Amino acid sequence: MPPSGPLARFLRQLGPSMPFLGLREALRASIGAFAGLGLLAVAVIFLARHDYGLFMIAPFGASAVLLFAVPNSPLAQPWSAMVGNLVSGLAGVGAVFFVADPALCMAVAVGGAIFAMHLCNALHPPGGAVALTAALSAEQIRELGWSFALSPVLAGTACLAAVAVIWARLTGRRYPFRQQDEVNRHGTTDNVDRLHVTRAELAGILQQFRQTTNIGVEDLARLVGAVEMLAAQHQMEGIEVADVMSRDLVTVAPDTRLSNVARLFRDHGFTSLPVVGPDARYLGLIFQIHLIRRGQELAERTDQGFLRSIGSLLSPQSGTPPSAAQVMSVTVPSVAATAPLAEVLPLLARSDCDAVPVLEGQRIIGIVTRTDLIDALAHRQANLLVQDTGSTPA
Repeated sequence: MPPSGPLARFLRQLGPSMPFLGLREALRASIGAFAGLGLLAVAVIFLARHDYGLFMIAPFGASAVLLFAVPNSPLAQPWSAMVGNLVSGLAGVGAVFFVADPALCMAVAVGGAIFAMHLCNALHPPGGAVALTAALSAEQIRELGWSFALSPVLAGTACLAAVAVIWARLTGRRYPFRQQDEVNRHGTTDNVDRLHVTRAELAGILQQFRQTTNIGVEDLARLVGAVEMLAAQHQMEGIEVADVMSRDLVTVAPDTRLSNVARLFRDHGFTSLPVVGPDARYLGLIFQIHLIRRGQELAERTDQGFLRSIGSLLSPQSGTPPSAAQVMSVTVPSVAATAPLAEVLPLLARSDCDAVPVLEGQRIIGIVTRTDLIDALAHRQANLLVQDTGSTPA
């Protein structure tokens, strides 16, 4: 049993406050910083600055830590990094020109940098080091003048930010992190997370707990959405996919004509149809949207109307009629019948499919649609209501 008491609690507070992110993330960040600073050093050489001096300043190392190790941080975004370092450089140069006492000059430089960064909404911790670097190198700064803020400060920071953008995309991270500027997969402005809270309200929560410099609104929205998804999954505990999946499947063969596929959609009111081979071997899934997209492509290619294109697609006058195999999707995720239903929830909520096939080996034995999922949630809520009230809901 760990020791208790005020001293023990205080000592535990001195320990790491962050979990270990893993060797892969450590390598990703360190290699990115190596590439960014290495490229910057090469750029200095090509600019004939063989004496690095103030052109490879120490604050660039601190900026690299933020840009490559914590790219989601509000302090690491391009605006914060470039503008923060720029105005800090200007504050440092100004302090050198207008404050004669060395000790006072350092204090004024850093204090002025923090004030300027706050005014520009560009807080970037290495900016304080940029200002201090200027104050500690007063003689050289007087020779460089105000250009110090542009080169090396702004130019070097921009170089690091550019490498950080490229490196993040190459390694599966997101930088700059501005999630609210993205368009959802439907091409509309609806918030796909549907948190039922506004961006201003999330920002207010961060301000209330003084966390605006530690986490961005976008990160908070993702965390809240993940918690809501986890809570919904807990409501499905004890339910397996086999308990809710549709078993009496209507399937089509890969060579089934699209006109017959469309007829099945119309007659049964389905939104998806599995494509199977011999012995019910699963091959793919057709959604109604596949027929619509195929008709739209034909309309754009032949310069005829959309409805006429759909008609010619389903009942071609000549040539080989298009078949199910030509439009089916083979990338739809699948699950096993024994999988927990909670495993299906994120697939139907976030992926581009309205149904998830249930496989046993290579054979399809069922399918879970969004309707099945909603029905399962409704029954679970009804059962919980009965347990809470002791009566059957109306």
